[in-house]
Amino acid sequence: MRYFNTAGPCNRAKHYMIEASTRLKGVEQLIDMEQYFVIHAARQSGKTTYLNDLAARLNASGKYYTLYCSLEAMQGITNPKEGIPSVIHCLKRAVKYARLPNSEQFAADADYNDYTNILRASLTDYCMSLDKPLVILFDESDCLSEGTLITFLRQLRNGYNIRSQVPFVHSIALVGMRNIRDYKAQIRPESQSLGSASPFNIVTESLTLKNFTKEEIRQLYQQHTDETGQIFEEDAVELVWQQTQGQPWLVNAIAREVIVKMLQSDYTQPVTAERVEEAVQTIILRRDTHIDSLLERLKEERVRRIIEPIVVGEFDFDTLSDDFQYVKDLGLISDTPERLGPSNPIYAEVIARTLTNNMQQQLLRDNKEYRLPRYLKDGRIDMDFLMRDFQQFWRENSAIWEERFDYKEAAPHLILMAFLQRVVNGGGQIIRDMGAGTGRLDLCLVYERQKYPIELKLWRGEKSLERGIEQTRRYMDIYGVTEGWLALFDRTLQTPWDKKIYMDKKTVDGRTVTIVGL
Repeated sequence: MRYFNTAGPCNRAKHYMIEASTRLKGVEQLIDMEQYFVIHAARQSGKTTYLNDLAARLNASGKYYTLYCSLEAMQGITNPKEGIPSVIHCLKRAVKYARLPNSEQFAADADYNDYTNILRASLTDYCMSLDKPLVILFDESDCLSEGTLITFLRQLRNGYNIRSQVPFVHSIALVGMRNIRDYKAQIRPESQSLGSASPFNIVTESLTLKNFTKEEIRQLYQQHTDETGQIFEEDAVELVWQQTQGQPWLVNAIAREVIVKMLQSDYTQPVTAERVEEAVQTIILRRDTHIDSLLERLKEERVRRIIEPIVVGEFDFDTLSDDFQYVKDLGLISDTPERLGPSNPIYAEVIARTLTNNMQQQLLRDNKEYRLPRYLKDGRIDMDFLMRDFQQFWRENSAIWEERFDYKEAAPHLILMAFLQRVVNGGGQIIRDMGAGTGRLDLCLVYERQKYPIELKLWRGEKSLERGIEQTRRYMDIYGVTEGWLALFDRTLQTPWDKKIYMDKKTVDGRTVTIVGL
């Protein structure tokens, strides 16, 4: 029986899967046109599955010999004297395993001391021995860096430029997480020059592998239903789409968590929205390798420069910069006409929890009184009491905690999130909405189906207050409630605490916004 795969490439015989070719169009046309190109997409989004499928289809067509070659083993080999021979060894193994003709001839007489020519020469000699054009799909090509990457690309460029006179590879795909422009960042700072014609200018296209659409999620889950009879309720499919935005690993991981872990493969029980929600929370807390590897990137300075403004709601970065493209290619953020922010609510949640984790643990050790029961009154959260407690905590501890955060501009937002998370861990939930350019961070506490919307905003003068009240009112409308809270942080050093700390209520048309000065 097939299953939902969360580790490695998918196989039709073993796994439920969406036809890889439907998620990326135009590749075979580029190959027919003898182009060299880049395919980039986030980790565990189906790149290797796509490449294996593409290689099989191209070989079956009879037009080409197609070679899949992973360069993952090249990570960290920056010296081309070591790196290029290692590339040749990767290719030799790939040719052998693919059972291409004349495999024993590939690089048989290679001079590994001539590392600046050996790759081009070996590929030329091998192409001359074949009766059909050769296509190479280099997976994990962004594992190459510095001198090895430069020398690798220069030899491909040399072979590309003279292939009308001397046989060379018909078409090459460089495949990895990063776009071609970010390969340059692995070589040298922007101020430096490569000293001659760029080895990157042979790349004609840069393509990306799309996430699943909602309909593709439905089709994927229907495969399981057809084979087992187990039903995914429509509300469950809708929630998976909302939480994942079609990220392939998350879509499969949620299904696996519900079916295998929660329901113990009892196919008579339907997959419901409630079970999907429970699976999402489990995956967030468990921090599987897929999520953990992404969150390690939050420590990188170039990632901080993009994620921090998004947390705050500001838009003070260049969307054409290499940093922005890098974070986008990692899959941490998405940029659509509607919004620019974390790629999906699950990523938003784990980003927030990761950035606030140390503080949450410290609060657990030092402030055990900050627990949910303290703030409950007649089965509801006493939000005014909760926010007054935070005002006191902020006044006493903000200077210390701001210095402990690498994300200092976002420190007020992160400290409040950590404080609230510590409170609601006793049975509540926080819904977060981050987005660059909004000028605020939206939070909604949820407890016993009651919703408490909170706007977090930095003080930028009187207009901040007016705009913040209106934004809070709109946020309240989303949840259909008549009470909301605006946390307004004044970070000007000249303003005394007695003026920063206040609580004021504004009621219009039966809706009350509580302004919490901080």
